[in-house]
Amino acid sequence: MSTLDHNFNEISKKSAKKDADKAKYPPPFSIRFTFEERARLDAERGPKALSTHIRDLLFGDDVAPRKRPGNSPVGDAEALGRVLGTLGASRLSSNLNQLAKAVNTGSLPVSPEVEAELIEACQEIQELRADLLCALGKMPRSEP
Repeated sequence: MSTLDHNFNEISKKSAKKDADKAKYPPPFSIRFTFEERARLDAERGPKALSTHIRDLLFGDDVAPRKRPGNSPVGDAEALGRVLGTLGASRLSSNLNQLAKAVNTGSLPVSPEVEAELIEACQEIQELRADLLCALGKMPRSEP
């Protein structure tokens, strides 16, 4: 064993002791491939991540389970779809702007019908808000 190897091993042992106390993941391992090798791996992996494919090739059924991907803020894609569909079909922002303008100018005639429509619109907006928060995983959706 050369002096360089010996020094590296000593440093690694000391570093490993410090890192073990911190309970971190092991450091990543880097490997270089030729363009052809990389192209082959990319073609074989399909929709899987390259690291997942390589780990599967190396360890097969003995591969340790990994964390599930959870970077997406969307907790419920179906609820988000409902919100976006409803918003796309409505003229909500335009109508709210017209109502605010009419209130500010004092030109909104307040009749029982208008009041009922405003209350209904507020309820629909609250439902949209609840669906959106549910889709983003911020609060559970409770069915009426």
